[in-house]
Amino acid sequence: MLVIAHRGASGHEPENTLRAIKKALEANVDGIEIDLHQIEGEIIVIHDRWLHRTTSGKGQINEHTFNDLRNLDAGKGEFIPTLLEVFATVAGKCFINLELKGIYDLELLYQQLHLAQTKYGFSTQQLLISSFNHRLLDKIKKQHPEYLIGALTACYPLDYALFAERLHAYSVHLDVNFISEHFVNDAHQRNLKVFVYTVDEIADIDAMKKLGVDGIFSNYPTESKSYIAHHKNNS
Repeated sequence: MLVIAHRGASGHEPENTLRAIKKALEANVDGIEIDLHQIEGEIIVIHDRWLHRTTSGKGQINEHTFNDLRNLDAGKGEFIPTLLEVFATVAGKCFINLELKGIYDLELLYQQLHLAQTKYGFSTQQLLISSFNHRLLDKIKKQHPEYLIGALTACYPLDYALFAERLHAYSVHLDVNFISEHFVNDAHQRNLKVFVYTVDEIADIDAMKKLGVDGIFSNYPTESKSYIAHHKNNS
């Protein structure tokens, strides 16, 4: 079962910062999940469109210039990183799950994905693009079928993982509160990977392992990796 660092190692360091990314790399995670917004031709790594929860700023992202955003404190003196800075930091050591939050210029995204492969050491298979916006995922898959997409859901669909299969997705990303053996089996029959968010509690890790999910998003990847390895060695 893969461990994907949720917004980096966000349980220990400020989420979506280079500090959290580096902490996740120290844990030898299988993947790192980050959230993307766009401002002034730059792609920045931050979860909320409002600034007050994770930074020293106020208001919404689109009310500020890129330079203003870069001068904010994103926790422990960290700044809001750009996608290219994350690519440079990770440098192909693991895969990256790019969750699209406020991205509307896909050409800009494609340019940076190209740089990830030509300059920063990533293979195409190490770039997983996910979103709750399934229409956006559909557009990306039609324009660039070589990219892997992950279909996010926070519900329990009537047709299980059919929606992800229709998108030609690589994976389906499901809330830990809305998962079952039926869903996992259905997704696997459709050749989809099942990744579950956000899984930090030991009992939840055990439950996901029992269900046979392919990976979990964890705020504490060091602890999750250690527990899974220990459990495997003693099972």
